[in-house]
Amino acid sequence: MKKSTKFLATAAAALAIFFTTNVNAQSGDSKALRLGIGLNLGVPTTKAYSFAVGGDLRLQKDFSSNISGILSAGYTNFSLKDDYIGDDLSMIPVKAGAKIFFAESAYFSGELGAGFGTKDGQKTAFLWAPGVGYGFDNGLDLGLRYEGAEYNGGSVGQVALRIAYGFRL
Repeated sequence: MKKSTKFLATAAAALAIFFTTNVNAQSGDSKALRLGIGLNLGVPTTKAYSFAVGGDLRLQKDFSSNISGILSAGYTNFSLKDDYIGDDLSMIPVKAGAKIFFAESAYFSGELGAGFGTKDGQKTAFLWAPGVGYGFDNGLDLGLRYEGAEYNGGSVGQVALRIAYGFRL
């Protein structure tokens, strides 16, 4: 396993421990914890692929009224165009990041992580994903992001719409 992949896996594990540990140092008030289930529909920015589709689970922990940490994992498939020879690109993205709310329900987000290829010969990719979104009071969350996947000697990207529903835990 490469050093960068080990680092990302260790960072994700540390964040997972942080999110699941219930420590209230200053008061008895706990910050909100949510689990979101999302559908991702994307337009690839690489000409070899026609569309991208996937799903994810996202854990969100509020640190303050305008900053939340997020952990997500899911599945993404990039469909290869008929004109190209080869297989679709499939990966399991695992990411950690933050949401910064610039208005009551509108936010900027940023995530970093790894995309683990699910087919033989598909490598692990470094993922980065800046975005914007809006979380509704009824649990609906709509987000738009660019997600880049950087491989050894290659990259693929998408502009994706995330439609999700979040449950308060």
